[in-house]
Amino acid sequence: MDIGKSVSPCFPPRAVQPQLKLMAAVVSLLSLPARAPPPSLTFVTRCTTSPSTITRLSPPPPQPASAPLLLTHEEPKTNPIKSSSCELHCRHFESCSGCTHEYNLHQPPILDEAIRFFKSTGVSNFTFDTCRLWGWRCRAKLAVRGSSMKPLIGLYEEGTHNVVDIPECKAHHPSINATVDLLKHGMAELNIEPYDEDKGTGELRYVQMAVTTYNTSIPASERYKNGKVQVALVWNDRSENSASFAKLNALATYMWRKGGPRREPHLIHSVWANFQTSTSNVIFGNRWRHLFGESDFWEHVGGIDVSIAPSSFGQANTRAFDSLLRKLQKYVPYGASVVDLYAGAGVIGLSLAATRKCRSVKCVEVNKEAKHSFEKTASRLQIDAESSISWHQADTSKEPHTWLMGSDVVVVDPPRKGLDPSLLGALQSVAFMKINSSERKVKMEKRPWVIRERETSVQSNGQMAQDEAPSLPQTLIYISCGWDSFKKDCKSLLSSKAWELTKAHGFNFFPGTQSIEVLAVFKRGSGVKVKRKKSGIKKRLA
Repeated sequence: MDIGKSVSPCFPPRAVQPQLKLMAAVVSLLSLPARAPPPSLTFVTRCTTSPSTITRLSPPPPQPASAPLLLTHEEPKTNPIKSSSCELHCRHFESCSGCTHEYNLHQPPILDEAIRFFKSTGVSNFTFDTCRLWGWRCRAKLAVRGSSMKPLIGLYEEGTHNVVDIPECKAHHPSINATVDLLKHGMAELNIEPYDEDKGTGELRYVQMAVTTYNTSIPASERYKNGKVQVALVWNDRSENSASFAKLNALATYMWRKGGPRREPHLIHSVWANFQTSTSNVIFGNRWRHLFGESDFWEHVGGIDVSIAPSSFGQANTRAFDSLLRKLQKYVPYGASVVDLYAGAGVIGLSLAATRKCRSVKCVEVNKEAKHSFEKTASRLQIDAESSISWHQADTSKEPHTWLMGSDVVVVDPPRKGLDPSLLGALQSVAFMKINSSERKVKMEKRPWVIRERETSVQSNGQMAQDEAPSLPQTLIYISCGWDSFKKDCKSLLSSKAWELTKAHGFNFFPGTQSIEVLAVFKRGSGVKVKRKKSGIKKRLA
């Protein structure tokens, strides 16, 4: 199967396939084992080359204590390529640390626990999007070791710093594997020495490869399989003024000549250099240089064009991230005021600004390197003149209440460790806070980056407009990549009675691993009443 063209869904064995014809028109209940989870899961499987095509398909027959209870099925709008199983079929599985299981990629082992957890919180309609199962990884950081004639490019073997060569990785977008092969040929031809971690010698330490499928010159159905690769070579030297730069430039020239626009297929989007001499485990240094190709890297997700610098964080599974964004958008009211915390380059906030016509979006991120990508992305937005969009470099763990006040919707996308304790505490108490419009202020640095700034909405001294009515968050949207930390944070939010969990969706961001991405929607607790300061003259007691 050409994994660049399509992703096959997981069909039941032939013995049960005739039943699917009857299920195409009606919703059916499957017979269940005694220990099966409650009827609470809807599978959403993507089975065609178009990311927008969604069909709901039954997984393999129930297995003891694992399969979901209630599934829905709709006739696919296109004819998917059938697959006999959802196995990884990767020859690197035994030695590579990237994947932890090779069977039932559509059902990560942690899924059953997620179903039970959400049912215990009162969410009985949890859905899980299986997403693309093979060739899904569009961003990879790979170590380079071995020798110039036989370089090893891949991941560390678990528990060691021994690099496992993974030339045929099934998780990688096919363009990444092809570019790795091209890089190996270039290293051999030019005698580029891989980094020796013990001695601190060698030239090429790591390589980052990021795939962009942004190409409006070809049909949308062909864009993913024709993705181009941004290559970032991490060089073991201080700068482009170093003596070894000539070899680095020769390698970059080789990559561009062999895979650039004059070659068929056109494989390379651009080539960058990063300089790193530290003996720590930090992959990138602070110095970057653009060498060949386009300087701007664009991708289309969540309804907007997104710019991602090689130094910025980018989602590895762009198609799954697009699915999550489109689901998230449905829970944000038109014209809402939104604060996006742990925002990175502001992709989530900018996507909401464009698709939900938000009157205000504040993106808050501690990493200053994300600002450039935010500016690039924001420059392509078409927004209403009445909208205010801003990016702020700030630590959300410090005075978090100041960011929550004045927002209808709070979006949090924390790292794997979960919410900072101070922010969690602020979210637990914010619904019980008093609103005092005469004293209300929102914390901002003196010069935030603001698109179409209006003096009435954002002022450099941190005062908000007098015409903007004070408000408290009504909706909290939590995006989690760490299941254990999410459970802990979720229990804390619910125990405070300030929030109620109303919706939960899972996404298979990393097939083959013990991981799911969660989108959880909380609403203000029904028992919470907003307290306002009373005005007027007190009545005298008789």
